Amino acid sequence: MNQDKTKLLEYLSTFITPDRLSLYNKVIENRTNYITVVLEDIYQPQNASAVLRSCDCFGIQNVNVIENRNEFTVNTEVSLGSSKWININKFNKNENNSLHCLQTLKKQGYRIVATSPHTNDVELPDFDISKGKMALVFGSELPGISEIVKKEADEFLKIPMYGFTESFNISVSAAIILHHLSEKLRKSESINWKLSKSEKDEIILQWIKNTIKKSDLIEKRFWKERG
Repeated sequence: MNQDKTKLLEYLSTFITPDRLSLYNKVIENRTNYITVVLEDIYQPQNASAVLRSCDCFGIQNVNVIENRNEFTVNTEVSLGSSKWININKFNKNENNSLHCLQTLKKQGYRIVATSPHTNDVELPDFDISKGKMALVFGSELPGISEIVKKEADEFLKIPMYGFTESFNISVSAAIILHHLSEKLRKSESINWKLSKSEKDEIILQWIKNTIKKSDLIEKRFWKERG
């Protein structure tokens, strides 16, 4: 984060209460980009919104949304404003949005982990988080992950189940997996999962912008005064 943006952060911080700023600083310490979530073609708003809520609760800062046939929409009654606190990166402008998303994440150093039963899958309790950053891919409600995801995936992850039903609802799957892996991550003494100082400042800046009224006008005034 450059010096000008740091000054902007300091300036905008004066428009929220000290308690609110203290809360932001507390929450940001548990945010991570070591785990990111990918949602491929989710068509039920309540499912998409429930996953966003889980991501916020478990400290996952970035969610990647693939829109092939279905537009991603948020049900505010389910998400409870969680979309305001996480970054949602949409992939909807390419001929093959799934491939574009996965290739982008691979370039960022993520291993693609498809959350679906597969021949070479690993059960959740046995999944190795120390091998590097992971992008957890959750597929559409009925068809599941696409063939492209299956082809591009580095690993496959499944939740152990012992009943007659073959799968969980996507929002339940995401909650179970994120809870298990995020707890395991925070208990690790060897993995550097926390955000950098610059990343923290950028996110808090955006949180403040999302909180205060007419933040765009206030920011324009700030830049104008600085010449």
